[in-house]
Amino acid sequence: MTITKLLKSGLGFVASLAIAIPVVLHAQTIPLSERQKIELLIKHVAELKDAKFVRNGTTHAADTAATFLRRKWEANDSEVKTARDFIEKVASFSGTSGKPYLIRFKDGTETKSRDFLLADLKKIEKPIA
Repeated sequence: MTITKLLKSGLGFVASLAIAIPVVLHAQTIPLSERQKIELLIKHVAELKDAKFVRNGTTHAADTAATFLRRKWEANDSEVKTARDFIEKVASFSGTSGKPYLIRFKDGTETKSRDFLLADLKKIEKPIA
């Protein structure tokens, strides 16, 4: 490869970066859609490997709880317009018994899934500095 070709290809690469970097940075400032927020909430539930999820008195692993929440969301999608709707209408209590869903952490402490997910949503929605 000649020096001229090398310079041209290098300049082309630099020019591509000059265009791509601002696009990537701009994309990070675009707000997440409500669907993306719900997907993140479910993902975060699945990642709580040391926690157990209590639904109607029965404990479930994190991945099982995430799958259940996704299916319940799909079954109630007409009622869920926002991530907050998802938390309030799908991920907080049993539609059968009305009992709140709980998250039991490794140390034995429990919290209502509603409280945990609302705090998580607040972090998700926090603007990037």
